[in-house]
Amino acid sequence: KPGEQKHPKEPSSLQCMHLAVVACGDRLEETLIMLKSAVLFSNSRLCFHIFAEDSLKPEFEKKLKEWPSSYTKKFESNIYPITFSVGNAQEWKKLFKPCAAQRLFLPVILKDVDSLLYVDTDVLFLRPIDDIWHLLREFNSTQLAAMAPEHEIPKIGWYSRFARHPYYGTTGVNSGVMLMNLTRIRSTQFKNSLIPGGLTWEEMLYPLYQKYKNYITWGDQDLLNIIFYFNPECLYVFPCQWNYRPDHCMYGSNCRGAEDEGVSILHGNRGVYHDDKQPTFKALYEVIRDFPFEDNLFQSLYYPLQSKFLDTVHTLCGRIPQVFLKQIEKTMKKVYENRVIVYLGANHRY
Repeated sequence: KPGEQKHPKEPSSLQCMHLAVVACGDRLEETLIMLKSAVLFSNSRLCFHIFAEDSLKPEFEKKLKEWPSSYTKKFESNIYPITFSVGNAQEWKKLFKPCAAQRLFLPVILKDVDSLLYVDTDVLFLRPIDDIWHLLREFNSTQLAAMAPEHEIPKIGWYSRFARHPYYGTTGVNSGVMLMNLTRIRSTQFKNSLIPGGLTWEEMLYPLYQKYKNYITWGDQDLLNIIFYFNPECLYVFPCQWNYRPDHCMYGSNCRGAEDEGVSILHGNRGVYHDDKQPTFKALYEVIRDFPFEDNLFQSLYYPLQSKFLDTVHTLCGRIPQVFLKQIEKTMKKVYENRVIVYLGANHRY
């Protein structure tokens, strides 16, 4: 378009995988464990965008600085206050969980970021972020975001049984792991149920919320479902192993992708890292939390995980340990091989 500015990218942002998270209340530890899992396994440089309540900012800064330099050099982090650019901030704050609606405003706030992976605080990476980042290349010309289905089986899915508002596809989508091309989101006119023409992302958010607020249960996730119901061509749907939740195994295994390839991203929603309802999820969380950074991955992460899993075989999720271990084992082998090659290469010069 005439007069439209190209987005000049700084060299660092070109080589950066942008990861955003929103942390409020008691989510500090959970967020740090998520960031730790991202840094442990990823190959390329990471840029963290942490949206947090003011009281949490000094804690984030302090904790991230305590990580060993071999890891801190793999990422840069920015911490932002919670802000809502349109509508009533108090209303947005009360939507579902405190601050959760912040994710809807990422395209507006991070104006210089081209693409971004947003995750909830209760997510753990079991393989490099590089692998989900590469899915951006698979978007066709109209796709501008990617999410996984909320459920695999419509007859036991929440949206298909209870939703009182439009939602994407047959089971809706889950917004806990969301890959976004922000440049496309900012430049798209979205079809909607408010006016006959299109609206920009920012123009659409508050009126849409006003229209549906008495019908939505899951807050901002429901709003995203409504948006993509009206704009299905804008969404790339990735398989369940990229957003694997207790629902995928607590009634019996129903995520084929995870059975074949292993879990890529674990999403411990329903608070399962902190209670005893799903010990398999809790075991993964605790092992990554307790892993001493500089230690051997197999010795201090993989083997403790295997032994913890033995105590979970009485649960449906615990009966399929290979689903949880397959990717993490593969990833650790690669990390180990790379280190050996680097080590041998360094020694070879002498």
